[in-house]
Amino acid sequence: MKLKKPTLLVQVLIAVVLGILLGQFMPHAIARIFVTFNGLFGNFLSFAIPLIIVGLIIPAIADLGKGAGRMLLITAVMAYGFTLFSGFFTFFVCDPIFPNMISSGQGVAEIAEANESLKPYFDVAMPPLMNIMTALLIAFCVGLGLSAVKGDTLKRASEDFRDIVTLLISKVIVPLLPLHIFGIFLNMTVTGQVVSVMSVFIKIIVVIFILHVLLLVLQFCIAGIVGGKNPFKLLGNMLPAYFTALGTQSSAATIPVTLQQAIKNGVSPNIATFVIPLCATIHLSGSTMKIVACSMAVLLMNGLGIDFGSYAGFIFMLGITMVAAPGVPGGAIMAALGVLEGFLGFGEMEQALMIALYIAMDSFGTACNVTGDGAIAVIIDRIAGKKEKVNA
Repeated sequence: MKLKKPTLLVQVLIAVVLGILLGQFMPHAIARIFVTFNGLFGNFLSFAIPLIIVGLIIPAIADLGKGAGRMLLITAVMAYGFTLFSGFFTFFVCDPIFPNMISSGQGVAEIAEANESLKPYFDVAMPPLMNIMTALLIAFCVGLGLSAVKGDTLKRASEDFRDIVTLLISKVIVPLLPLHIFGIFLNMTVTGQVVSVMSVFIKIIVVIFILHVLLLVLQFCIAGIVGGKNPFKLLGNMLPAYFTALGTQSSAATIPVTLQQAIKNGVSPNIATFVIPLCATIHLSGSTMKIVACSMAVLLMNGLGIDFGSYAGFIFMLGITMVAAPGVPGGAIMAALGVLEGFLGFGEMEQALMIALYIAMDSFGTACNVTGDGAIAVIIDRIAGKKEKVNA
């Protein structure tokens, strides 16, 4: 019998545990091998991030603007609005809470300094083709241009490039992430910072789970007001989709259940079959919540302040980037790395902690995303119903 490959979450958890255990006694000479790998992987990631931004965002924007009708535009705007709401809701809740939970400079800065004693055996420079902001500007300009012009030659080329980038993420970057995270936690253990970092991880995970519940209640209250229905009954009907997503860790795999429960909430089948598959791709409120909360925690761990002005731009850009996130495990956080670097100045260490935190809560983020799809479907169904009455 062929053994099933462990999920990315399981691989990351194994990497964290092994990194902590082996770091207790591993000689520095061997630990430097993993430091060398982390240096090479970090350089490659810096090279790949602009390519990921250009490859994913251009076709995503072009597809949304290519005239699939008024309902597509409304659904996309609604999904983006819910994503923005999630980001700002998370910021305003975490801003007063996290400073009391996380000591300034609790781990990251000390790890970075201590790692200087564990130098890599060699390094290979991999300069990116462009910086992050240049990649973002090119992606938006070309994507918007492709949505306006009639020709499709460059559009097909951008889709081919997107497929290449998706393969790069799914076949190269994501499989190497557990080894990268193993090296990070190995270094944390060697430098004596792993206990403080793990204590912060546990606190963040608890807070984000509570925020997920509150976010879903708020989303369905909005849907209930717009649709004229009981929000808690709507949310209760979507729980099978929530628990299915916990198990599958995939929005796409949960579509049949999400679709069935949305129809049970009174959404017309025509609207449900359009909105649910689309939102499975472009609505990532739960993922946005995780990234915003985790990034705030990592900044505080690094002894840095949290500025609303910087975060406002970060959240607006993150919402667009989430639309372009590929449907592979860890795809959303990989697509967000460029925004984290460009707006918040995240380096290799901060990015590695973000990846580990994000993947540790991947199931809950996916469950929040697909459950929220049901709230959007109720709102879109109400809007479509009003439009039909006007036309009649």
